[in-house]
Amino acid sequence: MAEFQRAGFIGLGVMGEPICRNLAVKCGLPVLGCDTDPAPLQRLAPHGVAAATIVQIMQQSDVVFLSLPSGEVVAQLSRAADGLLANARAGQLIVDLSTSPVDVTRELAREFAAKGATFIDAPVARTRAAAEAGTLSVMIGGDKQTFEAVKPLVSTFANEITYCGPIGSGQVVKILNNMVLFETVVALSEARAIARRSGVDPQVLLETFTRGSADSFALRNHGLKAILPGDFPEKAFPVDYARKDLRYALALAEQTGVQALGARNVDVWFDAALVQGQGNRYFPVISRVIDAE
Repeated sequence: MAEFQRAGFIGLGVMGEPICRNLAVKCGLPVLGCDTDPAPLQRLAPHGVAAATIVQIMQQSDVVFLSLPSGEVVAQLSRAADGLLANARAGQLIVDLSTSPVDVTRELAREFAAKGATFIDAPVARTRAAAEAGTLSVMIGGDKQTFEAVKPLVSTFANEITYCGPIGSGQVVKILNNMVLFETVVALSEARAIARRSGVDPQVLLETFTRGSADSFALRNHGLKAILPGDFPEKAFPVDYARKDLRYALALAEQTGVQALGARNVDVWFDAALVQGQGNRYFPVISRVIDAE
C-alpha cells in the first residue's frame, strides 16, 4: 500500500476499538490512535497502535479513520479551533466510519476539499462481533479512485465493501439499511405480542417464520436472539443510538419529500422506550414496550 505511509484512528469505542485493532494487525502500516478514554489505547498498544493527539494524527497520518458516536460529533471535531480541518493537509484522506447525516457529510467534504484533503463516508454495518472478526459491511461514498485506494485498508476489518456512489451515498444506504431493520423489528415485536395474547407460543411463531416468506436477517438475529429470550444488554446497539440513526432517515425522507409513515411509527416506540428509561439497552427492547407483560 505504497500510497499510504501511516494511518490514524480517532474514536476507539465499542466498534472503533476492534476495527482499529484489525487495521493495525493487518494493514502493514504504523497506526496512531486517539480516544478520550485511555483504556482502549492500553489494550491496543500490544497490537502496534501508538497513542497520539488529534493534532499529531492529522500532522503525521496520510489516511485518518473516524469512528465517532454521531455526525454532530464528527462535525464538531472537524470544525474545532485545533481540530481536523485546522490541521488537514493537501493529499490527506479522511474516512468517516460513523453514521452521519447526508447533508453534514457533503458539507464537510467541501470544507476538507478547500484544504486540498479528501473526505469520504464509509459507514459500517453489522455487530461488534463482526467488528472483532473483521467481517463488517462498509458502504462507501466518494469518487471511484479514492474508493479503490482505500479498499485494501477497509478490507482489514470488512468482508463486504460496497461502492455506493458520490460523497454521501454511503450514508444514504447505511441510514436506509437501519431504517428498514428498525421497521422489521417493530413488525416482529407486534407479531410476537399478538401471538402471545392469542395463546400461541412466540417461539413457535418466530421459528415458523424462518420457514416462510417472513424470514429475514432481522428475524434470525434480533427476533430469535433478542426478542424471543428477552435479552437486551447494555453496550450493544442501544435505543438512543438507534433513534439517532432513525432521525437521520426521517430528515432524509423530509428532504426528499417522502412520507415515511413506517419510520415515523418506529420513532413512536423509540420515544416510549426512552421515557421508560430503556435508552441504554439493545434496541429490540422496544418489543417489551410494545407488549408490556
